[in-house]
Formats: sequence, structure tokens, C-alpha cells
Amino acid sequence: MTTVMHDTDAAAPPAGWTAICAVTDLETERGRAALLGATQIALFLTHAGRVHAVQNLDPYSGAHVISRGIVGTRGDVPTVASPMYKQVFDLRTGVCLETNGKEQHTLRVWPAAVADGIVYLRGEQS
Repeated sequence: MTTVMHDTDAAAPPAGWTAICAVTDLETERGRAALLGATQIALFLTHAGRVHAVQNLDPYSGAHVISRGIVGTRGDVPTVASPMYKQVFDLRTGVCLETNGKEQHTLRVWPAAVADGIVYLRGEQS
């Protein structure tokens, strides 16, 4: 299980982290698409100030649309609902919480950090 890290007071993260965008490029509770290498990422900034990064590819429809999903919560769990078939995913783990009768799929997640106003992701670039 990959966890999301958030650090607003640290210097730039160490090697292995990639600068993606300024945190000011993100709107609270609205997704933004970005590239990590050739991989489309969906970024989300929650009301709690956390940045989450998941694959933008919807595993149910095959379309790159997760960044356009509806952000919400299930209890204390930050979520995004796919705009295509409305499956609901945990933004922290990528686990599908509501499959709507379909086979279970999980979104890939990347650790995210904010340092000096810049959003960084850690992980493999494709």
C-alpha cells in the first residue's frame, strides 16, 4: 500500500522526487491532469491541504478522465468518483470503494509532497 506524504515546511524533497507543478496551480477539491514522464496523473488538493496523486486512466472505461471526477469523502476517506461510470476510489490508496457491480480495480497512486510551494511526486516515470 502506498501512502501519501505531505510536508509544507520541508526543503525540496531528495533525489527520486519529480517537481510537477506549483501548489497554487491546484484548486481545492478539483482535479488537475499532469504528466509524470509519459504517464497521465490526476492531482487533487483536499480541504485538509493534502495533495493526492493517482493515475488519470479510469480502469473501468479506459478513458483518461479521473482528474475530471467528483471529489468527496466517505467518512474520513478522501475520494474521487469517476465521471464515466461513477465508481468511487480512495484517493489515499487507489482502492475502488464502490464498483457499481463491476470487477474490482485499483488506481495506481504516487506519494506526493509539497515543499516551498511546489508539488513533487515520487515514483517511476514511464
